[in-house]
Amino acid sequence: MAINEAAKAVLKALSYAHLDLPAARRFAEIKSFDPLKGLYKTIDHKFLNGDHEVPTRIYIPEKCPDCGCNMENNTLPVMLFCHGGGFVTESVDTYNRTCRNLANSTGQVVVSVDYRLAPESRFPIGLEDCYAVAKAIFCERGILSVDPCNITLIGDSAGGNITAALCQMARDRGEFMPRRQILIYPCVDNDYSENSKYPSVTENGTDYLLTRRDMQEYMDLYKTCDADFDNPYFSPIKAENFTDLPRTLLITAEFDPLRDEGEAYAYRLLQAGVKVEMHRIPDSLHGFFAMNASYKPVKQCISYINGFLKEDDSDASNKKSEMAQA
Repeated sequence: MAINEAAKAVLKALSYAHLDLPAARRFAEIKSFDPLKGLYKTIDHKFLNGDHEVPTRIYIPEKCPDCGCNMENNTLPVMLFCHGGGFVTESVDTYNRTCRNLANSTGQVVVSVDYRLAPESRFPIGLEDCYAVAKAIFCERGILSVDPCNITLIGDSAGGNITAALCQMARDRGEFMPRRQILIYPCVDNDYSENSKYPSVTENGTDYLLTRRDMQEYMDLYKTCDADFDNPYFSPIKAENFTDLPRTLLITAEFDPLRDEGEAYAYRLLQAGVKVEMHRIPDSLHGFFAMNASYKPVKQCISYINGFLKEDDSDASNKKSEMAQA
């Protein structure tokens, strides 16, 4: 069922033509207020990226036995989460509910990374923050005591961009290698003009909250120089090599300007021999994953995530790559 006309009118009215960054950050911070926050099972921990301490918040599933003040005896799988926000807004605080729901719904420990934001810290600083946290979790064991085979990288929107780039960077640097990545309506390209090669940019780029102009402004705020637009760590779909990347779950939203570039990325991976599962969530907008856990698209997304995580990785690697689209 398509979005009705009344809802379309409201969405159009809320789809601002120009990004006001201070206002956007103030609006995002509203989500930090959570009267239930004190009931969450979390640990705040900092990882080093050079001289910078990268804050993270570790979410422990409610059904997990009391782990005390550390995770040294952890036996649960881990998801490393990179939040969305156009590279310029959001934080671990604003994603509290989302990560708590993710941990409780999957039964996995979720590590949410509070990477530095643009324009104060432009590309590749935020990406390198996330890489440093991932490297520590994969290579040092330390606080989480987790087998690298049981670590999944996940991100939504700009966080999906960072997750995809992080996996390419890990492959290229050879210091560690994720086995699974989950990309939720990721931003993987930078073509948001009226002449974009992606139909969803023009079809969904003006009246569905996230506009194509917003996206162009986000990318302009994130870049350090124009050469970044051709850098695969900035725009992962620009990569020349898509082989040897992790098994991938990629989820898009029907009424999202980023829909087609995300699906194009899934096909690039598939063509390179990567096992890919892709789903388009019907009647959904960009950003749905950060909404209430009872919202139907969120429940659908969590269902796909659980199915992906439960699939036996060793058996899955021997199966023929296939695309499942719903």
